[in-house]
Amino acid sequence: MVIGLLQFELVIHGAESLKDKRRVVRSVKDRLHRQHLVAVAEVGSQELLNIAVMGLACVGSEGGRVGEILDKITAKLRALGDAELGEVSRQIVETGNLRPSGEHGGIDEPALAEEMLRHFRKSEGA
Repeated sequence: MVIGLLQFELVIHGAESLKDKRRVVRSVKDRLHRQHLVAVAEVGSQELLNIAVMGLACVGSEGGRVGEILDKITAKLRALGDAELGEVSRQIVETGNLRPSGEHGGIDEPALAEEMLRHFRKSEGA
């Protein structure tokens, strides 16, 4: 499993109220989620009128594909009309793959069964 993380700052010129800021933030969140099936949230600077710090997560099975999605999203953010893209931080995390049920990597099943049997006999007083 590969997780792509993008943290970015939006500079919202002309925002005179939190309502103006929320309109831009909601529009960006909805558009990115709809077009790229990613999770997006405002993660910082909520009290500022003209700055929004956003976090985005994308999950996939291939690092190259996740990277492409993050590249496309960054390009879209650079082209926004309502806001200017500020600082951007990107990270791709690869995790280990889960094995299907029944596959016990590295576990010696006969030894485990023997140990469990010894423990059972000991607890039964045999």
